Amino acid sequence: MKRLTITCLMLFAIHSAFAQSMLNKQLADWERAKTYTKEYLDAMPEDGYAYKPTPEIRSFAEQMDHIADANYAFISGASGKKSPMTSSAEKMPDQSKAAVTKVVMDSYDFVISSLKGMSDADMAKDVKIFNMDMKAGTAFEKAFEHQTHHRGQATVYIRMKGIKPPQEKLF
Repeated sequence: MKRLTITCLMLFAIHSAFAQSMLNKQLADWERAKTYTKEYLDAMPEDGYAYKPTPEIRSFAEQMDHIADANYAFISGASGKKSPMTSSAEKMPDQSKAAVTKVVMDSYDFVISSLKGMSDADMAKDVKIFNMDMKAGTAFEKAFEHQTHHRGQATVYIRMKGIKPPQEKLF
């Protein structure tokens, strides 16, 4: 019985360490993504913020604002924290480089501070995001996937303006 108890305690400790390392990994990934996104925002000149490769798609500013909107929506739902955004960033009247950069960086700060306040139990909670049931941890993962997707789309905008995009940051 003593051996079983020790084995159970060891497994619990390993699970706790793994789960915590997963939280730390997500935090490191989000901090890296924030830095990488800032490089994209900095790379595009002011006159490129209104640029649309074709008329029917988002401008560069709207693309980046969309990242911010989704960061707030996903993470507000996942963490239970109220989003500080009262309307869509894409609908902000000021779409200047400074205004877009601020709202996007603020959205990453919201994600990172929310993640820092999460525990393993919080990440395992059931949440509803965009009418879909999932675990809070999954919502953080989907938000990460979303911002990566749209930042990748922004590479084309930057290249079409004749600018070399920031160097990839996988690690």
